[in-house]
Amino acid sequence: AVVAAAGGKLDLPEVLRQCEEVGCVVHVLPDYFQAALSRPSLDRFGEMAFLTFSATPSAPLALAVKRGMDLAGALALLLAAWPLFVAIPLLVRCTSGGPALFRQERIGRNGRRFRMYKFRTMVAEAEALRDALEPYNEMDGPAFKIERDPRVTPVGRVLRRYSLDELPQVWNVLKGDMSLVGPRPPLVQEMVHYERWQRRRLSMRPGMTGLYQIRGRHRLGFAEWMRCDLEYIDRWSLLLDLKILLRTAPEVLKGGGA
Repeated sequence: AVVAAAGGKLDLPEVLRQCEEVGCVVHVLPDYFQAALSRPSLDRFGEMAFLTFSATPSAPLALAVKRGMDLAGALALLLAAWPLFVAIPLLVRCTSGGPALFRQERIGRNGRRFRMYKFRTMVAEAEALRDALEPYNEMDGPAFKIERDPRVTPVGRVLRRYSLDELPQVWNVLKGDMSLVGPRPPLVQEMVHYERWQRRRLSMRPGMTGLYQIRGRHRLGFAEWMRCDLEYIDRWSLLLDLKILLRTAPEVLKGGGA
């Protein structure tokens, strides 16, 4: 005999006990444990079985291929763009003084902090000037964005327009802090203001590009940005990553950055 429990109306422990007594096999629909987004799977730890719910992709082989694509893509970008890795630091130092590389603490997968690298596009004391510019913030939510930010140098504007300031993040990809495709890593001060539903975007490794970047980037509001990232997580596949990478290239070439 087979007993199936669904709908959340049965006393499941009692059903299991009674079926064990008469030797019945019990099949439980995953929908018995109602979850809006999580996908169930059965895992074992020794002699114990667990019904596992995950709202993030749980495809070990595909995720391993994604990591391989990250390494291959980052190395290819590093080799192809090596003249820029030489010329841009010299240009930044000669035109604005200070270090050519900007390091900033960001939030990665599952809330882990790491240092993200960029070519510096602002004046050396830019971080100290942010509080004074807060009244001019043009982005809703906890993010900060000013289209004509006075801290950005002339060279920095060009680098930002063509996303050349993001090139050093290939080191973050090689280190495993980031992926080529994924949600952008937030600042610490932004993340603490997230609503609970927005924190799920931290469940995947952050990326250099993503749905947000190819759908309008700075022209989108903060809530729409968050929805793009969650849509990416819910729809994730290797094919989706390839599509995003292919659409990122023309966006960069036409100067869609800011």
